[in-house]
Amino acid sequence: MTGTVLVARPDSAGDVLLAGPAIRAVAAHAGQVVLLAGPLGRAAAELLPGVDRVIEWRTPWIDADPPPVTRRHVARLMELLPDADQALILTSFHQSALPLALLLRLRGVRRIAAISNDYPGSLLDVRVQVDETRHLPEAERMLAVATAAGFGPGDGAGLAVKAPPPSIVGPPGYVVVHPGTTAPARAWPPERHAEAVEALSCEGFTVVVTGGRGERELTARVAGRHGVDLGGMTSLPELAGVLADACALVAGNTGPAHLAAAVGTPVVSLFAPVVPAGRWAPYGVPCVLLGDQRAACRDTRARVCPVIGHPCLSGVTAEQVVKAVRGLVP
Repeated sequence: MTGTVLVARPDSAGDVLLAGPAIRAVAAHAGQVVLLAGPLGRAAAELLPGVDRVIEWRTPWIDADPPPVTRRHVARLMELLPDADQALILTSFHQSALPLALLLRLRGVRRIAAISNDYPGSLLDVRVQVDETRHLPEAERMLAVATAAGFGPGDGAGLAVKAPPPSIVGPPGYVVVHPGTTAPARAWPPERHAEAVEALSCEGFTVVVTGGRGERELTARVAGRHGVDLGGMTSLPELAGVLADACALVAGNTGPAHLAAAVGTPVVSLFAPVVPAGRWAPYGVPCVLLGDQRAACRDTRARVCPVIGHPCLSGVTAEQVVKAVRGLVP
């Protein structure tokens, strides 16, 4: 049994949820697992089985709204970090593990593992190299780091969260529609969401519309007269409970899609190809992918659609969504 292991995934909620299999693999052999998360991933980190403690730090080379690199900010990380025997730095293909590896080495962590196709020198003890032309699912990519560090192969299961609270909605079997995304380039137009809610309702489904506190205007517009508007009414654990009793989720490439996968709920994924679906599509659950995956915005990693008219998603119809839900519901 290893002592304290630090696992770093200082990114968004979806990325943290996708790290779940790797974290469980570490937890099976560690005395304590401390997860380093960012502000956007903290709530998801608290839900993961195998995590004993969460520390939060805004990472200047990861955060979408990065703080400046200052002595004070770095000193804050040094204060937060545990006396860890080992560390795993989990990254996506477009991120570097080396800046954090340098800080962890200065903090005294003796053994550090991460993916790095760049030469890491003495910053890494376990260097994993990945063929980035292959779109390996993020969950498997991160599990590969845990395995290389001696913590694998894991439990063979998919995403998971701690048991969520009971759903605040009525009887199970409803469809959840989540219209919000963190990046406009990944969003299906609100009017299309509203059409889908109406069409699903006409097909006999109870439709629940979810969103954060800042999305209440959007969820009210999408729910209209046909859906149950839960905009701003659920914490992340409560949203997990709502999703656990749903028969399907309709959502873009956003955290709740991975949360649905973690509670075993099928997903109709309105997936903009600005990032590869092979890496970030809902993992380990039945999924129907909608959207033109060969559109001109493909692999641009754009946060705002670079193509006039947002054709990769605007062409998806409510009828296609209804058909996809019907295909996923027994």
